[in-house]
Amino acid sequence: MEITLNGYYTLILATLVLLLGRLLVKKIKFLGDFNIPEPVAGGLIAAVIVYCLNWFFGYSFIFQKELQTACMLMFFASIGLSADFGRLKAGGKPLIIFLFVVSGFILLQDAVGVGLASALGLDPLLGLVAGSVSLTGGHGTAGAWGYTFEDKYGVVGATTLGIACATYGLVAGGIIGGPVAKRLTNKLGIKPTAHAVSPSKMEQLANDQSLYNTTHNLDDDTAHKQMFERPDNIRLITASSAIETLALFAACLAFADIMTGVAKDTWFELPTFVWALFGGVVIRNILTTFFNFDMFDRAIDVFGNAALSLFLAMALLSLKLWELTGLAGPVLIILAAQTLAMIGYAYFITFRTMGKDYDAAVLAAGHCGFGLGATPTAIANMQAITDRYIPSHKAFLIVPMVGAFFVDLVNATILQAFLRVFG
Repeated sequence: MEITLNGYYTLILATLVLLLGRLLVKKIKFLGDFNIPEPVAGGLIAAVIVYCLNWFFGYSFIFQKELQTACMLMFFASIGLSADFGRLKAGGKPLIIFLFVVSGFILLQDAVGVGLASALGLDPLLGLVAGSVSLTGGHGTAGAWGYTFEDKYGVVGATTLGIACATYGLVAGGIIGGPVAKRLTNKLGIKPTAHAVSPSKMEQLANDQSLYNTTHNLDDDTAHKQMFERPDNIRLITASSAIETLALFAACLAFADIMTGVAKDTWFELPTFVWALFGGVVIRNILTTFFNFDMFDRAIDVFGNAALSLFLAMALLSLKLWELTGLAGPVLIILAAQTLAMIGYAYFITFRTMGKDYDAAVLAAGHCGFGLGATPTAIANMQAITDRYIPSHKAFLIVPMVGAFFVDLVNATILQAFLRVFG
């Protein structure tokens, strides 16, 4: 029996899933320690309930797709609207180098996924799902690309598999980062110190304007324009700023809709959510570069995070866990290989390329965090290291910028290249 739920009931259930997730993360220490998102914690419980209702009573649910799609597009638009290329300049040469290092790993991650999927008799596109789609991309990217794979390429269970792999990645990324950095610091002969800075103080130092200026010798004009201070400490989200921000999102979604139609059946055809991301990049950098527009980053983040939470809740409600039957064994092999690849790459490539010093060791731990999981996992890894040893201002400046949005631009480009070969 199929039960169709309109937008109102879909939204109600999604918010209930988020409230359940908040309760679970608050009460269960494991979920908090490994940065499991509230929508994922609550959504997986909801997905299991839906599975049981299907298994025992034959019920299946159809949720309103338009609302879910709108939330997905808003999330990716928020990433684009946060991608200020002025930050690349502010981050300097190390940020550019780290971005290339991360890009190299995305290529390796997808090559491992596709290669093992083919060797195990699976669709190569499932290898992409168990690659950078879910691991570097995270839950939001897994959900978005999953629907593209299912609707356009006929890959059954892509969304369900992507969400599962992304959840695995959050846990694995949090587990391996510390041991990798510890081995590297031992190799450098660095010992733990009783004067290590606490995580909260580390975050404050990483965002301290005067410290950044002193460390990097910025001139006054560059220092005034750099992006590491926190304007949200004094700027509040008002009705006026909310409308202004929603107008930016509307422009991104309109751009995505137009470009999807223009690019259809051409060599540069892309999923709509990728156009939403690129639209945000174009709009942001035109407004800030040519019109000196004061972007309200905090409002963009709030709307983007809210949209992501609702999207994930609705996506997890729609999961069909029974579609994963028979994939568990091969997928576990792929994920184990991806974990080993991340450890080896961080140890031998990230560390050496970034200078073979303490900062490089902390960056390697951060790379493990968002290479398999997400930016919060990367930050948690780095905080654990710097709390035990000494601060690393360089790592705390570079990783959030690369992991939060620049990596999504690179990931979308690389995935599109793989799809042209294997799609």
